[in-house]
Amino acid sequence: MLTLTALSRKSFLSKTTSSFHGTSHEPVEGPVLVAFDFDGTLTVKDSFTAFLQWRAGPMRYALGLLRLIPDLIQYLFHRDRGRLKAAAVREFLRGVTRERLEADAKEFAALVAPTLFRDDALAAWRRWRSKGARPVIVTASPQLIVAPFARGLGADTLIGTELSFDEQDRLIGALHGENCRGAEKVRRLQQVFGADVHLAAAYGDTEGDREMLEIADERGYRVFKGKSV
Repeated sequence: MLTLTALSRKSFLSKTTSSFHGTSHEPVEGPVLVAFDFDGTLTVKDSFTAFLQWRAGPMRYALGLLRLIPDLIQYLFHRDRGRLKAAAVREFLRGVTRERLEADAKEFAALVAPTLFRDDALAAWRRWRSKGARPVIVTASPQLIVAPFARGLGADTLIGTELSFDEQDRLIGALHGENCRGAEKVRRLQQVFGADVHLAAAYGDTEGDREMLEIADERGYRVFKGKSV
């Protein structure tokens, strides 16, 4: 398993080329499951926001935020994080090919992974793996952006928000399906692991993790306080 305490750019890039299983529509069997939220739980900050800022650069990112002000104002009324996320995708990523996005996500992960993860969260991840459990990442962030981090951690299952692409495999600026938050996290876990999925433990840091924690024996809400490794 990859230990991120001494992670280099080269080692993380090489690790992300290893095999990785994303979500599947066929239920799978295996050891006991432990679900980890990603942003704010395993990490010290929101990875998708950081990715957009990194990719756009300071000036482009600032201008993009200005153009998102109407969407931010609307969010104060509808409180739909999925709609706000889709607006950010339209503003910063519309027209980007899947291949380009995957390459950028891999480069970003190699750059920021050494300072992104909480040391105590990684310790819990390692502890569960040493017990033979199967750690699963369940995140509201786009799955394509989190995938290189999941590979680097040695995860074999990642469940995240999916993005929509057109027939040329370019982002259209919308989500494919629901934002993976709240009850949707449980629904997606059921889709992958079966309707009677049960978690030995689950960890999260927001209200959007509540339903996932409710199906776990051990419920870790904001238990990780560590700084980046």
